[in-house]
Amino acid sequence: MRIAVIGGGPGGLFMAALARGADPTREVTVFERNRAEDTFGFGVVFSDATLAGIHDADPVLRTALTEHGVHWDPIEVRLRGERLLCGGNGMAAVERRTLLHLLQQRAIEAGVDVRFATEADPDDLLAAGYDLVVAADGANSRLRDRFADVFDSGVETATAKFIWLGTTYAFDGLTFVHERGPHGVFAVHGYPIGNGVSTFIVETGEDAWRGAGLDEFDVAVPPGPSDEKSRAYLQDLFAGQIDGHPLLVNNSRWGNFRTRRTRRWRHRAGGTAIALLGDAAHTAHFSVGSGTKMAMEDAVALVAALDAHPGGAPGDVDAALTYYEAARQPQVARIQDSARPSLSWWEHFGRSHDGLPPWQFAYHFFTRSLPDAKLRRRDDAFVTAVHEQWRAEHGAEPLDSPIEVGGQRLLGRVVPVTDRTAQLPAGPLPLLDRSPEDGAPWGLWVSAPDSEADLPEALAAVEEGIAAGAVLVATGGGTALTRRLVCEEARLTHGAVSLLVEDGAADDALTAVLAGRTDLVSAGTGT
Repeated sequence: MRIAVIGGGPGGLFMAALARGADPTREVTVFERNRAEDTFGFGVVFSDATLAGIHDADPVLRTALTEHGVHWDPIEVRLRGERLLCGGNGMAAVERRTLLHLLQQRAIEAGVDVRFATEADPDDLLAAGYDLVVAADGANSRLRDRFADVFDSGVETATAKFIWLGTTYAFDGLTFVHERGPHGVFAVHGYPIGNGVSTFIVETGEDAWRGAGLDEFDVAVPPGPSDEKSRAYLQDLFAGQIDGHPLLVNNSRWGNFRTRRTRRWRHRAGGTAIALLGDAAHTAHFSVGSGTKMAMEDAVALVAALDAHPGGAPGDVDAALTYYEAARQPQVARIQDSARPSLSWWEHFGRSHDGLPPWQFAYHFFTRSLPDAKLRRRDDAFVTAVHEQWRAEHGAEPLDSPIEVGGQRLLGRVVPVTDRTAQLPAGPLPLLDRSPEDGAPWGLWVSAPDSEADLPEALAAVEEGIAAGAVLVATGGGTALTRRLVCEEARLTHGAVSLLVEDGAADDALTAVLAGRTDLVSAGTGT
């Protein structure tokens, strides 16, 4: 069987080494356009809980992390001079170039023909008689785009801007640092990767990015030059957080994260089968999962599928790719679905930064994809401290805490809602789309959209309703994420009382109130 792999990143190299190691009769060739020593980025990070399948397939990653990497458990959040730690998050990281070097060695030792500095034309490979061509050539895959109508790949572009840097400052583990500068709020994902270097990823909103004049670098410049103006600005902004250490660059330039979803991962073009792997098929925001980890898991699944359908005949290969696609697509979809709330958090962290105290901000961050009970299983002490802080400030548990709404005192945070009416102690409060003509007290009802793309209209309705005198803003419909975003806009941006209307678990209601996402929850929450 003859296999060609386009792309010599971790996923492509790992797939080639596994394929050749499992069956030495396979002829495997990797085409990598960069030189062996070329590496963009700084480090890659992996969660302990996700590595078993990769380690079982081949020890190369275990070796990289054990002998060259850095391991930690707690995650740290820094805000306004405070440092808050949440444990139960075992993770490890290693320099990307170290991992690539080990994977290159592993592939060559397995008998893979690795051709560096070699641009592979998709049409030439399809005409070369390979039984299988694996597109591991990244998010801008030429082979995927060559058959765009077949693969049906779409992209969602985040609004937040990010830039990938490094620093000689040694973070203890994964650390999220937040600073308000003269032009807006900037945040850092920092983590050690070994050899005295840490990854330093900065995110911010577009308004802050433009206000700081960081939009001047020409991103159309081919890979290589870095944005030195941004490096200098950020080095000065975060100097106090990294003890004056310098920031490092490596093809460092601003971009917007693009979440890629692809309906079909396989195709046959004449006598050659095609499979997508890694970023060519999917991406997930780096705050939740490692694209490197996902690509290596794809490699394990693809080779397992080939081994389960041995032989190079078209029917065998097609059966293997069908098996591969069916196995991996649901797993990737779950990761992407969990990554969406996290990515959204980074698009809106500025208002949380300004509107929440540090203890609540950290809890808000850690519960962006987890409810209270699951977070407690990771770190009971952290969650207990958050509950104690709430009780110290409010005198009761979150759902039993009093609150003032439109001049009346509610003794708890759970409000029955029926037929667009909130049942308050003083009587029913209508939830309306607009101010009533009789001037009676009223609450604004905002239907959350099914898509974040349609949020601007809902957020405009929030602003208009509050200006018109609504005593609270109630939000239902849409998705769990869009409902929460509407509530946060009302509460954190406009200072209004918010009411989250959904039929969820009691733990979700508790989490939403304790995290400051909403003030009130509807009664249909299992309470």
